Amino acid sequence: MKSLFKYSAVALGAAFLTLLGYHITHEQTVVYTPLQPNTINTNFTPNTTTKAISTDFTTAAEKTIDAVVHIINTSIETEQRSRNFMEYFYGRSSPEYPRVGMGSGVIVSSDGYIITNNHVVEGATTLEITTNDNKKYEVEVVGKDKNADIAVLKIKGDYNFPYVRFANSDNTRIGEWVLAVGNPYNLNSTVTAGIISAKSRDFSDYDNKNQSFIQTDAAVNSGNSGGALVNLNGDLIGINTAITTNGMGTFIGYSFAVPSNIARKIFEDIVEYGNVQKALLGVNGNGLNASFAEELGIQETEGFYVAGLEIGMGAQEAGIKKGDVIIRIDDALIRKFSDLTGYLGSKRPEDIVDVTVFREGEKLLIPVKLKRTPFINYYGMRLRDMSNKELENYKIKSGVYISGVQNRRLSIRGIKKGHLLISVNGESISSKDDVLALNEESINELEFMNTNGEKMRFIFE
Repeated sequence: MKSLFKYSAVALGAAFLTLLGYHITHEQTVVYTPLQPNTINTNFTPNTTTKAISTDFTTAAEKTIDAVVHIINTSIETEQRSRNFMEYFYGRSSPEYPRVGMGSGVIVSSDGYIITNNHVVEGATTLEITTNDNKKYEVEVVGKDKNADIAVLKIKGDYNFPYVRFANSDNTRIGEWVLAVGNPYNLNSTVTAGIISAKSRDFSDYDNKNQSFIQTDAAVNSGNSGGALVNLNGDLIGINTAITTNGMGTFIGYSFAVPSNIARKIFEDIVEYGNVQKALLGVNGNGLNASFAEELGIQETEGFYVAGLEIGMGAQEAGIKKGDVIIRIDDALIRKFSDLTGYLGSKRPEDIVDVTVFREGEKLLIPVKLKRTPFINYYGMRLRDMSNKELENYKIKSGVYISGVQNRRLSIRGIKKGHLLISVNGESISSKDDVLALNEESINELEFMNTNGEKMRFIFE
């Protein structure tokens, strides 16, 4: 189980956001004191003809439970222990033991494609799923997006499965009823209900990832990761990913789901292209609030303030300027940074979007063609392609440039910004697309070149 953030709140006490893992808790006895009604005088006439909205969840539940699967992730871990002097020369195998993790997944096509969370399947030696009728199937990982925490699986063999249809998550509304379907604590096909509490919820201050979640109060617990969040039609609006907890990993009121538009785009990219096609607008800046707007001397308190532009990217070429405030992209309102990243997360390179900005009190509509991100994240490294001039300066025929290192195993070995990655598992690397085609989990050898032209090779057990 992963912890994403900690925060303080008067009503909740100390709590933190965690990916849905595996915990056990004890029931507590809660004593409720009934409130005494107070009689007050009102100066308005109550509306006595308001119709109650239907809260019949049976149709949505019946359409969903057969398409939500239980995922069993078995990995082999090696016990870490100190080694004596002789073992370094003659070797001695460390004890290995199986580790079993469990989560949920959603079948999204009749031929057995499944969307789940990346953290549900990460590190798996073998993966197995169980459907609602207790049948077991082997699955394979088709692709992943670690930043979005989404993985795509495929059931091996030819079958015809029930599946959940995608809804347009942009059309969801705060206050709308939703169902969470998954397998908490191995309780298969559990359905809980709640409402959408917020949209475009962002936790980048805690995990350095620009994500945009749907927040709900549907009860979600350990084992729900990768399960379905559906509307009352039984259509998929999100993939349940994280919860707020009391430190024990148990649900205390709020859960968070990757919007279906983002999950669907990742799924389609992986199936069609083999990797995720990330599109960039090419702007830098911050979401606005009252204090930031006052500091900038502008009237707008909502939107995305453009503090800079990336040269050669779509925004700069289309005429967006520093100081513009982006308030809408197509039909999506942009009130904060996560609105921007959430909407762009459903787009591909070469897509054209209509960007509405405020500029010196005037509202402008600017069409922008999105471009491919020049960077990829791989094995804790931020990589980009190299120009012919750069290759010439490094006196090398192929390689990719390292613009950042977050992998501690590499950084403590001296790998840093400015170095080149030139081969993986003995295979030369010519572009970031070559890197994307390689499975991170099968890495056993990396070769680098530093700024002095010296090559460094690391072999991982």
